[in-house]
Amino acid sequence: MSKQLSGILGTTLTLISQFQTALTTLPTAATEAAKDAEALPLLAASSSALKAHVTKLSLLAITSPFTHSAVSTVLRELNESVLPSLVTASLLVTPAQYTKAFHSEVLVLVKTALTEFSALVREIKLVGEKKDQEKKDTGKESGVTKSEKDAVMLATGRVWDACDSTTDVANKGVVGFVMRRVEQWRDLVRDAVEEIEDWDPEEEDDGFLDDILSDEEKAGDDKDEDDDEDDEEETAALQEHKKSTLRFLKPIAQVYPAIINNRLKNAGNAPLASSSGVKKLDSLMLNLQAIPDDVDEAAGALYEANFETSAQYLQKTRKCATQAVELVASPWGAADAKDDAPADKFTTWSNTWLKVIDEVSKSIVKS
Repeated sequence: MSKQLSGILGTTLTLISQFQTALTTLPTAATEAAKDAEALPLLAASSSALKAHVTKLSLLAITSPFTHSAVSTVLRELNESVLPSLVTASLLVTPAQYTKAFHSEVLVLVKTALTEFSALVREIKLVGEKKDQEKKDTGKESGVTKSEKDAVMLATGRVWDACDSTTDVANKGVVGFVMRRVEQWRDLVRDAVEEIEDWDPEEEDDGFLDDILSDEEKAGDDKDEDDDEDDEEETAALQEHKKSTLRFLKPIAQVYPAIINNRLKNAGNAPLASSSGVKKLDSLMLNLQAIPDDVDEAAGALYEANFETSAQYLQKTRKCATQAVELVASPWGAADAKDDAPADKFTTWSNTWLKVIDEVSKSIVKS
């Protein structure tokens, strides 16, 4: 391989390693620069540029003859412009300006893109070395083998996917990212509620009642009649707890679409207009994210007739859901402006919801 190409390949791999390290820390300079920077347009443009350059690079690698100068040109452009822009954009997406969750998401995506690009560069290096060796041994270069082509294209596809994901997140922005996450958690809660609705405590085919009965209760044929009575009591208790659990979870599930439609959809950049708005978004995500896991735990305890544990997890969902609703009860910016803005539709809804959740929680506390 020519010294020029070998040097550029080595430089590219070294740069990627250095950039990966840089992404693990957030320099103070980046935090200050982010205040006036247009990080997301730069992130979208640089990730799209990386995809375009990678496409050219892969075509050059699998097309005979292997042209060192052409490959070197593309790599030089990547090293000098595209990669630095991509990393700079990701560093400008600071937690203080874009929320901790979005900041973490961007770092993961960019790190993934760099990792996959590094794998592609290594594949191209192998192809170049093999072609050079062929020329040295035989005086001519053979075509690219299927295995070589497959390896390069597989690595290329992975870079494309990483770039597409990064561009998509950048274009949707912070609120779009939050909406997508909230929609995912909404679906998880809906699935859990539907599963509880479909569950029938009276069905004994799966051995459920046998599992929860103790060995002592099941011992001896002379206790069959008592066991039947115990089964009926247990089934009645399960049915009652299933009913109260569903009554409690219905308003919990309503929180997600209500917040999506009234506080996230068409919100634009209003939530990011102040540091308090950014913190509010972070807190909102933390609370809404915790609910699906707690609902699953509550359902699992219910299926095992562990009513106390189920109630404990349901109370956790109530706490998180209540905090989420209260966080965005007022329109974005209303608290920051310190004015007495009239209540909007969601503010009115949240007041009603808080009363409803208080009421349905009484049966959970009693159980």
